[in-house]
Amino acid sequence: MGVADVVYRVYERRLAEELSGGPLPQHVGVILDGNRRFARERGLDDPSRGHALGAARIDPFLRWCSELGIPYVTLWLLSTENLARDDAEVSQLLTIIEETVRRLASNGRGLRLTAVGALDLLPEDTRRALADVEAATADNDALRVQVAVGYGGRQEITDALRKLLLAGAEAGRSLEDVARELCPEDIGDHLYTTGLPDPDLIIRTSGEVRLSGFLLWQSAHSEYYFCDAYWPDFRRIDFLRALRDYQRRSRRYGR
Repeated sequence: MGVADVVYRVYERRLAEELSGGPLPQHVGVILDGNRRFARERGLDDPSRGHALGAARIDPFLRWCSELGIPYVTLWLLSTENLARDDAEVSQLLTIIEETVRRLASNGRGLRLTAVGALDLLPEDTRRALADVEAATADNDALRVQVAVGYGGRQEITDALRKLLLAGAEAGRSLEDVARELCPEDIGDHLYTTGLPDPDLIIRTSGEVRLSGFLLWQSAHSEYYFCDAYWPDFRRIDFLRALRDYQRRSRRYGR
């Protein structure tokens, strides 16, 4: 172990000690950004190699969350806009996602996996893989991991409103009645993520400072942390820094 490794370990331990006893987020959302740029800047000849390395980074990240007792995690693996990329890249990325969720489901750590997004836009093989891991992990009670695949925040809200209106029509209610009685909770009840608490902390890697539509409705009172590291380079020390920043903030929930 070199001097740099020793310094890193010491700093990492000190960060962990700083967090001890302080409030931690119950739900962490992550925008796993920078895989393609990581591959390009390191001279890798195929963007899918960056995506594969990013997928491998998910395992240690979930382990860090488990060790800290964080019960809910949402990972944005693929946006609706990503589906418009080159067909070959999208196909490779979907294959990596299928392999990743199967690996997470079978790692013996008791993860419960659910998928959210406009799943009807995905190929049948991907939908089947996501449905299979949901069923296989439905009784697990460890970390709850929500994977957002084919996800877009505007699409989610649009779909929620569509479901709400259709439910009203099926119940024999007029459009005027639905509009008159509409409240935020009604929309929330029809979101993809119904049943999970809203995220307390959202992390985006790669240096981009925007949400790009991630959990638009649910993130109304979330804290944000933007990290310069590309996702394949995201280290435990980066995660601890994000949690330290979270602890230093005063959450007022708009009050």
